[in-house]
Amino acid sequence: MERKPYPSDLTDRQWQRLAPLWPAPKPRGRPIQVPRREIRNAIRYVLRTGCAWRSLPHDFPDWRLVYYYFWTWRRTGLWYRIHEALRPQVRTADGRHPTPRAGILDSQSGKTTEQSGPRGYDAGKQVKGRKRPSVGDTLGWLLAVVVHTADIQDRDGARRVLALLAHRFPQLQVIGADQGYQGPQLGDWVRALMCWALVIVKPPPNTKGFPVLPKRWIVERTFAWRGRYRRLSKDYEGLPATTEAWIYMAMIDRMLHRLTAA
Repeated sequence: MERKPYPSDLTDRQWQRLAPLWPAPKPRGRPIQVPRREIRNAIRYVLRTGCAWRSLPHDFPDWRLVYYYFWTWRRTGLWYRIHEALRPQVRTADGRHPTPRAGILDSQSGKTTEQSGPRGYDAGKQVKGRKRPSVGDTLGWLLAVVVHTADIQDRDGARRVLALLAHRFPQLQVIGADQGYQGPQLGDWVRALMCWALVIVKPPPNTKGFPVLPKRWIVERTFAWRGRYRRLSKDYEGLPATTEAWIYMAMIDRMLHRLTAA
């Protein structure tokens, strides 16, 4: 008996995009009894609703099986590989070159729960938890993200996430950032090691409130996209790498939506 669909379920067109990117079953393993699409639907339900694993509806596969596959695919880097395969497709669909030449840097602080794991206090935003420094392209699609304790300064966190881009995106030329990243130390480091230009986008003089800055607003929209996924409303994970996997999954979801929109 087939279950009734949930709003978070993958559509047929979305699964057609994902299925070729999924690993093939092991030739000598046990036959697959639960469809991979149904496992993916259950994980997506957790991402969208923010429910605990044990609170998965009973018409999904057993939560322990779903969690096992989530953890296995996170550990093997599957979510990241799928994300990297979809981003060139969505950029091409938007009429852009598959590889970006400019990026936008920013950081987002989030609270943690009672779950064990590393955390710190961000005195600037008065948040106890973790930071999520990210670099996106000029369309808002994610290039890299790192999750670390909130007590690490933005400029130090920027070095961690920018270091990931050095070999992945050799065509990058410019990184835009806000005034929190200004100063010769970070700019000189980016120029010396990556040969990129770090451009600080400043608001006009005598500006009050939160001005919309050219290009800089795009990364705020990316953060807003993540806000639609309740699993990311707080950091529930013991390992920062698990939070990074959820972020990549949320962006996979946004790219699938863009690629399969009627």
